[in-house]
Amino acid sequence: MKKLLSSNKVKEVTAQQEKVQDARLLRPSERDNARSHLLSLGAEVAVTLAKGGTLAHILPVCAETIAHYLDTNNVCIWTFDQRTNLLTMGAFAGQDIYRASLPKCIFWQQDEVESMKIKLIPSSFKNLPLSCRVYTLIVEENLVGVMEVFGCKSFTETDDIILGWIANNMALGIERILAREALQNRRESLLLHLASQLRNTLDLNSILEIAVNEVRNLLQIDRCHFLWCFPHLHNPRFTITHEAQEHNLPSLLGDFPADRSNALVSKICNLEIIRIQDVAKESRLDIQTQEMLTNWGITAQLVLPVETHSGQFGAIVCSHCNGSRFWSDSEVELLQAVCDQVASAIDKAEFYAQNRASTLAAQAQAQQLSGALHKLQHTQAQLVQQEKMSSLGQMVAGIAHEINNPVNFINGNLIHASDYIEDLLELLHLYEESYPNAVPAIQDKMEAIDWEFLALDLPKLLSSMKIGADRISQIVLSLRNFSRLDQAEMKAVDIHEGIDNTLMILQSRLKANGKNPGIQVIKEYGQLPLVECYAGQLNQVFMNIINNAIDSLESRFANDALELGTGDWALGIGENYSQFSIQNLEIRIRTEMLDGDKVVIRIKDNGSGMTEEVKKRLFDPFFTTKPVGKGTGLGLSITYQIVVEKHGGTIECLSEPGKGSEFLVQIPVIARG
Repeated sequence: MKKLLSSNKVKEVTAQQEKVQDARLLRPSERDNARSHLLSLGAEVAVTLAKGGTLAHILPVCAETIAHYLDTNNVCIWTFDQRTNLLTMGAFAGQDIYRASLPKCIFWQQDEVESMKIKLIPSSFKNLPLSCRVYTLIVEENLVGVMEVFGCKSFTETDDIILGWIANNMALGIERILAREALQNRRESLLLHLASQLRNTLDLNSILEIAVNEVRNLLQIDRCHFLWCFPHLHNPRFTITHEAQEHNLPSLLGDFPADRSNALVSKICNLEIIRIQDVAKESRLDIQTQEMLTNWGITAQLVLPVETHSGQFGAIVCSHCNGSRFWSDSEVELLQAVCDQVASAIDKAEFYAQNRASTLAAQAQAQQLSGALHKLQHTQAQLVQQEKMSSLGQMVAGIAHEINNPVNFINGNLIHASDYIEDLLELLHLYEESYPNAVPAIQDKMEAIDWEFLALDLPKLLSSMKIGADRISQIVLSLRNFSRLDQAEMKAVDIHEGIDNTLMILQSRLKANGKNPGIQVIKEYGQLPLVECYAGQLNQVFMNIINNAIDSLESRFANDALELGTGDWALGIGENYSQFSIQNLEIRIRTEMLDGDKVVIRIKDNGSGMTEEVKKRLFDPFFTTKPVGKGTGLGLSITYQIVVEKHGGTIECLSEPGKGSEFLVQIPVIARG
């Protein structure tokens, strides 16, 4: 809201205007004093502008100084933004009643000064007897601001000349301050940008690449490179490792003997800043360095040394190739800050590299120890399993041997017993024919023993005993074949015989029992030649895989039974399994030849299957999904070792949850030495 002047204030301003008219009648000595007074004002404003500081601090001081010297006049200084064409009030000194009515921003359209007065003086001032001067602050035809002086005092020609001179000085001062602030902002922007980029990497090459590119872009120089000094080597040298240069300049990357520039290397190692404005005219420059720089086409150079925490010396080198170049203190100060950041980043990169090397060494050692432990555990498991299987094989072989003797005795005597009984029965028939009328005692005995039935059933009984003895003989033979104690070496054997022997031993688990309604085994044997293998160990492979298949089928059957609401079957209730609407449990074993030199054995079940996570760890030692006490986690691990390491084959498992599992075992027909 613009404040309107009261009638009393109007009278006061009119009286001041009359005094101004009288002031024009001053004597010459008074005019000289006024001129001297204004010159003092100009000098004080010039001193204020020359001091360091920002526009926000300097402009109010200038406005207050001008208002003080002009006595109650109001001074407003505006700054101009060329991007937006806006004049923004930077400072005001004078009566607050005028400050409140002035706009904060004014759009500038390069109008005449008189037109600008209309914009700078609010409409509430138009009918007041105010004197106003508007001075554009211009540097090299570029507007940087506007100084407005207004009030009830009339301005003399001398006032106008001095204020115009002050306006020129103020324009130059504002331009210098803006340039200094721009440089400072650019410096801060570079440091922030550089720090941000350096924080995002711990790679030494990236750090130095970023540094040389950012410095060259900031200073707008022809070339910037980074070099390392190695003064303590057997052949001292310096090496330029990173550079950024104009596209038409040759690369300087490479090693350079230090004897070509001992003075340069010495100064870098002593952390001395080198400023060369003109290589050809620099009297303090040694001949070697001067020749080297001249050969490189460098006409001016600035060298900022860098020392890392590890004591290594380097430098950021700024070079100019087109005449002399003045390196200002502000540029040197900026580059020194850049060097500090680069040194800090290099230290972090070296520390990270050292820590990473230590970490990798520790990880390698830990991995080596873990591998040794894993190998030891695996070896221990194999030894335990081998000892277990060896003991089991010896026990099975011993039992088979002990059973085999009486079975052979029974088999051998059953033939004779059958002949003897047959002879006795023929003899009794002859007696019966010769003496049809037996004595009462014989007739009673014949009725008591049911002689006719006995004569018919006794041969069948002997035949049944013969079948049982043969069955025992087959079982004993299967046990002996499975243990294979007499075949510890690799021999050519019939794979099908080994599978059949394994199924014979597992017959009790395949029949219907309290855990399953019976598992059907479907054999699809192909035409296979004899295979060179460790028969006993290969039988162990079949035993482990088929055992796991039976476990999976029993688990699936239990789950299906519970889902159908027949969970009490395990208690013996409802033993008629045919009432369950459950898919048949089966194991399918298929053999075939592959590529003419490999045998493939596929053992597939329609059990519960397994997940990808389980499949990935299936052959790991001590891994098991079975409850505690039911599995050791060694069976498939030993199986893998037998197939892959002992026989040079492969073993693979195909499985999905709910779709069963299939094991594919491949072994060569002829053992590979």
